Amino acid sequence: MLRVAIAVAILAIYVYGLVDVIRTDAHLTRGFSKTTWIIIVVFLPIIGAALWFLIGRPRYTAPVQQTYRHPAAPDDDPDFLRNLEQRRRNQAEAERLRKLKDDLESKKPKPGAGPRGSGSPSTGNSGTSGATGDASAEGNPEIK
Repeated sequence: MLRVAIAVAILAIYVYGLVDVIRTDAHLTRGFSKTTWIIIVVFLPIIGAALWFLIGRPRYTAPVQQTYRHPAAPDDDPDFLRNLEQRRRNQAEAERLRKLKDDLESKKPKPGAGPRGSGSPSTGNSGTSGATGDASAEGNPEIK
C-alpha cells in the first residue's frame, strides 16, 4: 500500500509540474526557456519537476490590484468635470447669443413704421404751420 501511495505522489508531482510549466508564460520563466523546461520535466520526472519548482518557476509578488480607469464617483472624474464645464460654457454662450439676437431684432425698424414710412398720416406734415411755429417760439426766448 505504501508503494502505491508513493507512486501516486510521484505521478501527481510530475503531472502538476508539467502542467505548471505549460501554463506559465514564456517570458516569465527563469533560468531556461519554456521549451527547455518542458523537456527537462518530461525526461527527468521527479528531478525536473523539483528543479522547475525551485529554479524555473516565476516568483510572484503580491497580486496586483486592478486599477479602475474611472474614479468611482462622477464628481471625482476630471474628464466628467471638464465636459461639464465645457457644456456650461456652451450653454452660457448660446444664451448670450440669443439675447444679443433678440436685442438686435427689437432695435431694427419694422417695415412701414418709423419717420420715413410711406403714406402714414402721422408722419407727414398734415398739421398747420402755425402749430409748429408756436412750438418753436416757445423754446426760443428771442422770438417772443
